[in-house]
Amino acid sequence: MSVILDCRSLSKKFGSITALSDVNLSLERGRIIGLLGPNGSGKTTLIKIINGLLVPDQGDIHIAGMEPGIESKKIISFLPERTYLPDWMKVSDAISFFKDFYEDFEEARAYDMLQRLNLDPNKRLKTLSKGTKEKVQLILVMSRRADLYCLDEPIGGVDPAARDYILNTIITNYDEKATVIISTHLIADIESVLDEVIFIKDGRLVLHAPVDDIREKEGKSIDSLFREVFKC
Repeated sequence: MSVILDCRSLSKKFGSITALSDVNLSLERGRIIGLLGPNGSGKTTLIKIINGLLVPDQGDIHIAGMEPGIESKKIISFLPERTYLPDWMKVSDAISFFKDFYEDFEEARAYDMLQRLNLDPNKRLKTLSKGTKEKVQLILVMSRRADLYCLDEPIGGVDPAARDYILNTIITNYDEKATVIISTHLIADIESVLDEVIFIKDGRLVLHAPVDDIREKEGKSIDSLFREVFKC
């Protein structure tokens, strides 16, 4: 498999606060990867740099060989931690917006997922709960045929009953040549779908390894190892 994301000596500061420090990371295509760490560890900063929303102070980053910019954004599907769609929109308006904006958006997939979750496309977003808005946003993101999906806390605001469906949506709606990065603190809920994990602490990469290798070497779950490393 070819490399989809390559970071070299990536660093970012906000004033006196170091958000990322000398991060070296190479991710291949066709993987589902957990980006794990406590709040303030640098997860969202890294995701924003990947998506061209922040510029690193030092180091280099390439997505499919490209620096972050207009061309790289065409192949990245990004789910931010917070909802951003305007409340006046109907769900169907949001689908039309994505269809107009992204060439790789598949409208039929979006409506199929809405139906499976029993979500009414004629509902206005302002009438939906926070969790339902997050479901709609995830549907929009996963209806693209992207090369790289960056999902920041995709299951944080939804009820446990919907988590299994959402995770199944993620693993069944991305191309085998694509890579999915899932940033979350709900490790036990996503561990079963992960191929690799990245542990990040105080802006530094402390672990990047295949899940199976960790279980074989450490003899414990990813959730247990996380709690040990981060003293949760």
